Amino acid sequence: MGKKIEVIKDVIYGKVKNRNLLLDIIKISGEVNKKLPVIVFIHGGGWIAGNKESGWTKLMPFVENGYIGVSISYRLSNEANFPSQIEDCKCAIRFLRANSEKYNIDPEKIGVWGSSAGGNLVCLLGVTDDNTFNESGGWKGYSSKVSAVCDWFGRTNFLIDIKKSDDENSPYSYISKLLGGPIEENLEKAIKVSPYYYECKKCPPFLIVHGENDNIVPYSQSEMFYNKLRRNKVDVTLIKVKNAGHGTGFGEKVLNFVVSFFDYHLRNQKDKWNKIVKNRRFLEIHP
Repeated sequence: MGKKIEVIKDVIYGKVKNRNLLLDIIKISGEVNKKLPVIVFIHGGGWIAGNKESGWTKLMPFVENGYIGVSISYRLSNEANFPSQIEDCKCAIRFLRANSEKYNIDPEKIGVWGSSAGGNLVCLLGVTDDNTFNESGGWKGYSSKVSAVCDWFGRTNFLIDIKKSDDENSPYSYISKLLGGPIEENLEKAIKVSPYYYECKKCPPFLIVHGENDNIVPYSQSEMFYNKLRRNKVDVTLIKVKNAGHGTGFGEKVLNFVVSFFDYHLRNQKDKWNKIVKNRRFLEIHP
């Protein structure tokens, strides 16, 4: 019989202009006699759609295996432009650290995982320090630093691979909505939302997973970001998923990498990660 899982819905983690910011906490029911590592999931949807409930199914296997899962909502671009989204994510991390005793959280073991737009946001969490995007929502004085970052096909450089961002019929119109106008008129914002342009000297470990045939966020985005992190001597692994698209074609093998990555960096369980990676930092896999 499986462990009974409890979902604490709609926990208020911050407030902006009388607007409550909400997250869900997923945990094993009952008393816990030790602090547990946390995996925070940040949903995708082009910064204009998606919801925190979509993270539940991804997090529940981790919860059954000794983690606390947290899935957060953040202000979408039809409500507020960048940098509101990353400000909310940072506020959520501060909230978890400030309330670590209440929820039996190990404040030094907070990992983040996001897909697509969420992948972009977890990368920003990884490459920025407490002096950046860290003043909104509450819990001032607590750090928003994270211990490990798992990025699934997030956009990392907004100055390339984009055309006609101001055209409503363009597949990139969601980016202009995020920035508050065409990229050409918002270059400073486009750079600030791009994890690639941060000099990440004390970054946490990264796992980047990207489909080879992604037609929304090109695989080259992750490859470029991976190379930048490597130059900055960050512990980073890039996995190219052969014949996979934008979140399609990922299988159990990919999830095994995610499990092993977090087990290594949040629970110090090195054997499985070392066995599948074998000291390689770039892997091509068939799902």
